[in-house]
Amino acid sequence: MPEVTVGTVLVFLIIIVALVLFVTEPVPIDVTALGIMVTLMMLGPWTGISPRDGVSGFANPATMTILAMMILSEGVRRTGVIQRLEEIVTSYTGESSHKQLGATIGIVGPLSGIINNTAAVAILLPMVSDLAHENGTSPSKLLLPLSYASMAGGMLTLIGTSTNLLASTIASRLATDYPSLHAFSMFEFTQLGLLVFLVGAAYLLTIGYWLTPSHVTPRSEFETTHREEFLTEITIGNTSPLVGMTIQEALQQIEFEGNVTQLIRRDDYYREPRLSMIIQSDDAFMIRLTENALRTLYDVEGIEFVPEVTPQGDLDALAPGQTLVEIVITAGSDLVSETIETSGFQDQYQAGVLAIRRGGKTTHERLTEHRIQPGDMLLVESDSNTIDRLADDPNVVVAGEIDLQQFRSSKLPLAVGVVLSVVALAAVGILPIMVAALGGVIIMFVTDIIKPAEAYDAVQWDVIFLLSGVIPLGRALSETGGADLLGTLIVSTADFLPIIAVLGLFYLLTAAMTNLISNQASVVLFIPIAADTAARLNANAFAFILAVTFAASTAFMSPVGYQTNLFVYGPGGYEFSDYARVGGPLQVILAIVTTLGIAMFWGL
Repeated sequence: MPEVTVGTVLVFLIIIVALVLFVTEPVPIDVTALGIMVTLMMLGPWTGISPRDGVSGFANPATMTILAMMILSEGVRRTGVIQRLEEIVTSYTGESSHKQLGATIGIVGPLSGIINNTAAVAILLPMVSDLAHENGTSPSKLLLPLSYASMAGGMLTLIGTSTNLLASTIASRLATDYPSLHAFSMFEFTQLGLLVFLVGAAYLLTIGYWLTPSHVTPRSEFETTHREEFLTEITIGNTSPLVGMTIQEALQQIEFEGNVTQLIRRDDYYREPRLSMIIQSDDAFMIRLTENALRTLYDVEGIEFVPEVTPQGDLDALAPGQTLVEIVITAGSDLVSETIETSGFQDQYQAGVLAIRRGGKTTHERLTEHRIQPGDMLLVESDSNTIDRLADDPNVVVAGEIDLQQFRSSKLPLAVGVVLSVVALAAVGILPIMVAALGGVIIMFVTDIIKPAEAYDAVQWDVIFLLSGVIPLGRALSETGGADLLGTLIVSTADFLPIIAVLGLFYLLTAAMTNLISNQASVVLFIPIAADTAARLNANAFAFILAVTFAASTAFMSPVGYQTNLFVYGPGGYEFSDYARVGGPLQVILAIVTTLGIAMFWGL
């Protein structure tokens, strides 16, 4: 048993605190990552992390490659290629939900192999959502498979996900101690990635399709079926003709389709108020309603929307350029943990938030007090300039159709050519992937495919800081002997398990952890342990690292396990249990497929 030093104990304490913070998120995960980095440096005499080691993540090739790929993805998006793709896909799929699902999986998988899979989902989400709505399919049937297929597709190449790049960097650093390790090449594990993708696609088209819920009704069926519901808040003005009526009389008079869920009268709160209660001026009502019912309320005199949304005229006759649009808040948004009021959203965008949905449920909290979380979907009413600004925000995904943005269509062939050239140069070994990607960014700048200001906005800085913050943790785990200690414990399972079962155990442990914390943190924690375990078992260290790498990118069982799962959480109307029901069997199937695939392709 390796010696347990003060440094070992400190690093494990840091890991435990970090895990709690990653799961509970009292502060954003990138802030937690920076806290890890600073703590390791402050305890440098025991953790073995010097100031130079602590900030090395910012100069790490994986970090710079991910930054460059984010910019390249944004450059491609600004050419309007996805809008053209939508027209082609729609003409093929028609109203067949299975064809729509097949097209969704078939597009996002390969695309996730050549650009970051998170960016691929952000780009394709509006297209898939519109495809479903316009052809009578519930978006819920397509959006969860979109996320899952992107994760599997990200394992086709080195640049498909930030996890692969980070794992490659760590493997390269460990090569001095474990000769069988090396930095991954572009198509190092493509054969296994293709197997995982094909098995995952087959599952999503069959069992997964049956298990995936249909929570959201497509817009094309709104006239004949129940409507998609939102939650909004209104106040009754002094001049309103509803003052003095009972709630039931008011609902009958305005022919309103909705449920009054809460009455706020001064300091008193009434859950599910009685319909016989008399309406008073300054009453505030929380109402669950459909979009059409929301339009009806716009015509009622003396009603104000909270927070202070004052409609101008009838929604059906909006001023030119004004529209209703649904936006999804991602983990990197400044709105996270803020309320609509404290975030200054309305002042910043000159837009009104009319309703909020979280997953498949509506909340009974007042909108002014509703703290926004990643995956929340906001119904926003504003003009064309605001919608353009929202569409340009990399931390906001516009889930509705947008025809307002001006795309640089003439640059489309050049943008696609740049991305393919980056992949090709790295694949044949002419240039390292980081150099090729940064060179591609320069070409996009020079040819005006993307402007510098747009590029900086496109970078998800929370991801960059998260990566840079957790990278020193893996080094500290190795320096203090923590990896040796955990490796010894896991090696003991080889006394009663064959090596292939120990490999599968690593996959399952990593996958379980990744469903709770970030995939980057999982890779940093488990790769040094996997390498040490393989060495103790005289096994192939590369095989064990591949198991960790693949498992860290297959967090199917929770919406917080992977950012793409959060992207589809609100637009799909999903509940937490949906991820476990649909993703659980897939997680088990791919655990078996990946473990056997590694043994078959690389041996143990």
